[in-house]
Amino acid sequence: MSPLELAAVLLGLVNVALVVRRSIWNYPFGIVMVALYAWIFAEAKLYSDALLQLFFLVVQFYGWWNWLRSRAESGEVVVLTLGWGGRTGWAGGCIAATLGWGWLMQAYTDAAYPFWDASVAMMSIAAQILMSRRYLENWWLWILVDLDAIPLYAAKDLWLTAWLYFIFLALSVWGLVEWFNVRNRAAG
Repeated sequence: MSPLELAAVLLGLVNVALVVRRSIWNYPFGIVMVALYAWIFAEAKLYSDALLQLFFLVVQFYGWWNWLRSRAESGEVVVLTLGWGGRTGWAGGCIAATLGWGWLMQAYTDAAYPFWDASVAMMSIAAQILMSRRYLENWWLWILVDLDAIPLYAAKDLWLTAWLYFIFLALSVWGLVEWFNVRNRAAG
């Protein structure tokens, strides 16, 4: 465990807790967290996850803008849902992206666990986009990401990060329940 990893973990906890509560203040914490994790994952040769953090940095700003816009229109951050066609498309996209990215990492880098790392990265991209767009289904994907990431980070001796993702798993379940309840109240 390094001080850098500890700082990233603490920022991550605050970030996700604020996302669950649909607080727009999650974004400043998320921006700093992903910058730190880009460095940590590059050092661990988890290149897909390192590059993922750069993507997250861009999407943090997009999400911040989108949530501000939603709040301005309705007074709160509105929760949306996908139809079955959308869910199927996102699932198929995650599988195809994982296979393609995993192959590239295996063929052109010395990545540790290229396909496993790719699955965490590609599902995270999809989950982050869905979260930025305020779709309830983001939480289902985050649950899958957490279940996939915990053993990966443990295998790379990133124990503090593995524990963070265990906590993220609990927060993701909480987020799913909270957002589901908000969506049901709005629909009812």
